[in-house]
Amino acid sequence: MSLFATKPISRIIAEAEETGEHALKKALSALDLTMLGVGAIIGTGIFVLTGQAAGKHAGPAVVISMVLAGIVSAFAALCYSEFAASVPISGSAYAYGYGTLGEFVAWIIGWDLILEYAFGAATVAVGWSGYTVSFLRENLGINFPLALSAPPGPIKDTAGNIIAHGVFNLPAALIAVAVTLLLIRGIKESASFNSIIVIIKVIVVVLFIVAGIGYVSPDNLLTPPCPADNPGCSPFMPFGWSGIITGAAVIFFAYIGFDAVSTAAQEAKNPQRDMPRGILGSLAICTVLYILVSGVMVGLVDYSALKEAAAPLATAIDGALKADPGATQTLMGSILGVFSSWIIKLGAVLGLSSTMVVMTMGQPRVFYSMSKDGLLPSWAAKIHPKYQTPHITTAITGTIVAILAGFVPISLLGELVSIGTLFAFVIVGTGIIILRSSNPALNRPFKVPFVPLIPLGAVVSAAFLMNSLPLDTWIRLIDWMAIGLLVYFGYSYSNSKLATTETEADELPANYKPPIAAMLGIVLVVILTVYQVMAPSSGLGLGLEPDEKVADNIGLNLAIRLFAWLLTGALVYMIMYGRKAGSGARSASTKSIGLILSVLNIVLWSGVTYWYFMHIHDKVHP
Repeated sequence: MSLFATKPISRIIAEAEETGEHALKKALSALDLTMLGVGAIIGTGIFVLTGQAAGKHAGPAVVISMVLAGIVSAFAALCYSEFAASVPISGSAYAYGYGTLGEFVAWIIGWDLILEYAFGAATVAVGWSGYTVSFLRENLGINFPLALSAPPGPIKDTAGNIIAHGVFNLPAALIAVAVTLLLIRGIKESASFNSIIVIIKVIVVVLFIVAGIGYVSPDNLLTPPCPADNPGCSPFMPFGWSGIITGAAVIFFAYIGFDAVSTAAQEAKNPQRDMPRGILGSLAICTVLYILVSGVMVGLVDYSALKEAAAPLATAIDGALKADPGATQTLMGSILGVFSSWIIKLGAVLGLSSTMVVMTMGQPRVFYSMSKDGLLPSWAAKIHPKYQTPHITTAITGTIVAILAGFVPISLLGELVSIGTLFAFVIVGTGIIILRSSNPALNRPFKVPFVPLIPLGAVVSAAFLMNSLPLDTWIRLIDWMAIGLLVYFGYSYSNSKLATTETEADELPANYKPPIAAMLGIVLVVILTVYQVMAPSSGLGLGLEPDEKVADNIGLNLAIRLFAWLLTGALVYMIMYGRKAGSGARSASTKSIGLILSVLNIVLWSGVTYWYFMHIHDKVHP
């Protein structure tokens, strides 16, 4: 069972405490970590997603959506905090999985995180480019060439007319290069840069709240019009509870920046104390700001005006000023007037800059940890002798991000980011449950309360949001994982340091009993998946339209999702009931069988993918 050999926790902690020119520099305080979290969370979410959640899904009750999203995020954040304090090593969920669920699962989540951070950083870079080009054109009168501000393909205006043809998104590539150089220069310098930007954009957000609260109209909050297709709505909740839940799902992805904070655990001065403070502190600050901003926003204007708004805060301000033409004669009113034309766009540009710093920071540290374990080539773990940063992997990451951001549309880039993060949440929640039973004596400076309820909450809530994503996203994720399995059995399996060093694995306690709650979580996920797919019209459904769209075929959607969850359940079962303490000795037959199955798996899913995108995706019933 060497596939599920775990890395001894004692060895992980010893590696985390290494010092010298070949180790990461321990330079981050609790404040630095909190600022990194705030920098990652306050970005596109607060400047864009708040309007979509209110206008399309929740109405004024978007405030409740924010609270629910914060609670769901807190489930995962508590689990991350326990792991980051107990196992303070770079690599985030990958490292946690290695110490609890075994090498094979750790590889899967590490490969998954590569997808999350690289595509996530590229997505943010493209968004940054859009805001920057708009700011230059509309506020500074500088017309940046359209052909150099979009990926290859036609560029359309709001009416759908082709106005130019893109060649390369130069601003997106340039910000990727700039962030990469900053991260190579040093983690402390990067954190300081991020902190300065965070302070500025928090001031922008607070200023919006303070200036706008005096112009909130109770009519916008308590007596908004009901949608024509929802006659049973209530004034504050025009889309009902299902709309509130959908709004929470939309906004949830803005909260997940704390995941990247955990990748910097090895660079914290006092990780046992500071990591929980940084993770939970940043989430708490951002949750409060999101609730206040969304409340003021829907109080300034009718929520329906936010439905298609690219800059919903500016739209809300413009609506409030039109309703009260004399508002600009007051101090706060004049501040609002400047807001809609300058401050919001500038705040968005700065917000996305710091978000990109944190996203790009996470990827090289996952590479670093996987290389230290022998699962990737040794050069990926090299540290710059002066700056003490993983400069080689940072440069590679930056190059990949710049290429993706320059040539690939944002719609394709963003599709895989969320599912990767949510899958990491499932692994971390399951890992907490298993580790409590397999290593009860582990020093836990921070402990998740109410175990296993909160970890189960993290698993089920993350799975619910994963199931809410479209089918093509699931297929792309499975394709990426199929490639990862080939890399694992082709290189990592035989080069793992667990196989080449004589290290005693952590012994299971004499009274160890596999925690049934871990399997219960997977069972609940399977039941939830069936319900979500089979009841598409419900509040927890996917909104499938099988009579209209071929891709919304219920049987196909159910089969793909259940394939992934049942496979995950099989892995968890083998970890709990088939893992044996002992060596990670490698078998040549296991490698050969794994390679053969990996190749067959790639061939199978290549065929499925080709069939889906050629004959199913974007097709409608006649």
